[in-house]
Amino acid sequence: MASGTLYTYPENTRAYKIQIAAGYSGTQLTVVQDPPAFKLGETNKSAEFLKKFPLGKVPAFENGSGTTLFESNAIAYYVSNEQLRGTDDLSRAQVQMFVNLADNEIEPAASTWVFPTLGVVQYNKQQTEKAKESLKAVLSFLNEYLKTRTFLVGERVTLADISVGCQLLLAYRQVFDVNYRKAFVHLNRWFVTFINQPEVKAVIGEVTLCEKMAQFDAKKYAELSGGGGSGKKEKKQKEQPKKAEKKPEKKAKKEVVEEDEELPPPPKKVDPFEDCPKSDFDMDAWKRCYSNNDTNTVALPYFWEKFDREGYSIWHCEYFPLSYLADNMVFQTCNLVSGFYQRVDKMMKHAFGVMLIFGEDKSTQVQGVFFWKGKSLIFDRNPDWAVDSPSYKWTKLDPDAEETKEMVKKFFNGEGDFGDLTVNQAKVFK
Repeated sequence: MASGTLYTYPENTRAYKIQIAAGYSGTQLTVVQDPPAFKLGETNKSAEFLKKFPLGKVPAFENGSGTTLFESNAIAYYVSNEQLRGTDDLSRAQVQMFVNLADNEIEPAASTWVFPTLGVVQYNKQQTEKAKESLKAVLSFLNEYLKTRTFLVGERVTLADISVGCQLLLAYRQVFDVNYRKAFVHLNRWFVTFINQPEVKAVIGEVTLCEKMAQFDAKKYAELSGGGGSGKKEKKQKEQPKKAEKKPEKKAKKEVVEEDEELPPPPKKVDPFEDCPKSDFDMDAWKRCYSNNDTNTVALPYFWEKFDREGYSIWHCEYFPLSYLADNMVFQTCNLVSGFYQRVDKMMKHAFGVMLIFGEDKSTQVQGVFFWKGKSLIFDRNPDWAVDSPSYKWTKLDPDAEETKEMVKKFFNGEGDFGDLTVNQAKVFK
């Protein structure tokens, strides 16, 4: 009987696939997922872990003889028996068809819709609506396909059911409410059958189907992304009680005037950059130059000629909660950066930067180079700008150092030698 150790983190649906498959096949699986034995972003970046799993990806598996595997589908296949994999060429091909459908069609669309309701990514209406349409098409196909079938391939549970079921789990919990589910009677029947299998319940526990479709919670997102709920919406909520304390409208006009006279004058508008020296650097002119000219031959020489070392500073940043980026699709990481830009658009006239998304689906990283007015961290100048910034490590750079000039060149071009990292795409803040 096979055996091995699975490294993951709690409630990872990709790891669920492996655990459920092991339960059906009788594989003895030791799951290491809780600190201090395993802490995502630390343990999987340690020298000891990387010696076994050079990419640092989880789920990661090591069998009894020391052979290692990564990628959840490969591990699930290894710990499965013949019934789960398919008993002939056709059934094996059908199983792989649904495994790929789960990964390539269901997971990206479901994640785009569900993740904002969990507060882990910023809500994007256009992308969410597109994801809903894509997911609906897949659900309609599955519903029709299951009209005369109990399971996806054959008469018993296979990796096809396990893969599709695990990728639909969060959606059934968060957004597939009663009204939404009405259109997918056969799919619902199959899903309820799947989650009530003893081998499945032993891993995921009791599943409560969604009663009310979850929505994006901006306050929760701000808290999870490091903002501590200090955004504008919370400020408005704090101001509401003042409105409730207004005197009745029947109050005499003279009395209202006297009450108004006792109110303190409105707070004076404070310039967040009042401590900064006056500068001749023209941010708008720089952005026009960068947008309309070749970066190397025109924009960069212009930048270093005009850059005000006394009034501005240059910074490098790196997104450090790798536990979130570890399983991200590229589009999800792009949404993370775009959401950051949207929430700090008010500082755009004082700052410029380029964020680079490195890697590929399920293995992304984010770094950037910015410059802005002032010699200190710009996000400290206005609490509304500090929602996302705590999730990044910020390092001030020496503008006269050759390594800084080389870094600025690579980031502003969106290409260059970044060691083991491969640039996927660039996002400019301008």
